[in-house]
Amino acid sequence: MIIEYGKGTTKYGPGVNIELDSDELACAIDTYLVSQGVHVSGPRTISINDEFCRYCFGKIYVDPSGFVITPNGEKLSGRGETN
Repeated sequence: MIIEYGKGTTKYGPGVNIELDSDELACAIDTYLVSQGVHVSGPRTISINDEFCRYCFGKIYVDPSGFVITPNGEKLSGRGETN
């Protein structure tokens, strides 16, 4: 997982990008299913846009009005770094 400031150029800030590799993306989908009461047991194949998700990457963009707390407790504001 890569969490970093975005490359946005809005007047409010760059936002924050969270990039997930294929394993992390599959785990996120499984976690969402469990949160909705869907439990899957056994092997499964996850595809995105009908493509097998083996070497895919997912990206989440957080708007400048939001923020992200990283696993080590660092807060990244969507408005960018504060000085």
